[in-house]
Amino acid sequence: VQLVESGGGLVQPGGSLRLSCAASGIIFSFTAFNWYRQVPGKQRELVATIGRGGTTTYVDSVKGRFTISRDNTKNTVYLQMNSLKPEDTAVYYCHIPNSLNWGQGTQVTVSS
Repeated sequence: VQLVESGGGLVQPGGSLRLSCAASGIIFSFTAFNWYRQVPGKQRELVATIGRGGTTTYVDSVKGRFTISRDNTKNTVYLQMNSLKPEDTAVYYCHIPNSLNWGQGTQVTVSS
């Protein structure tokens, strides 16, 4: 199993980014996915989840600003992040629930 994140970068407060997670080695359409984030010195935080049927859940701090989605034809999961805040700065990771399968992470920095 391989998960490869991309799309991170530096953005000003109020800006947007879209993260991608390309998955291989799994039956993608049967798999749920998580996006986590981690700030140095703190535990990883579950940000959003998408089920294999497309059901989504979010941590309260990102509701209304972030959207998780999936494209089963591209074996890719996305995290659209709008109205970004400095407190969203973190390394973002793609993860398969109930597994040890993690991506390498992509850095998101929100700063003016």
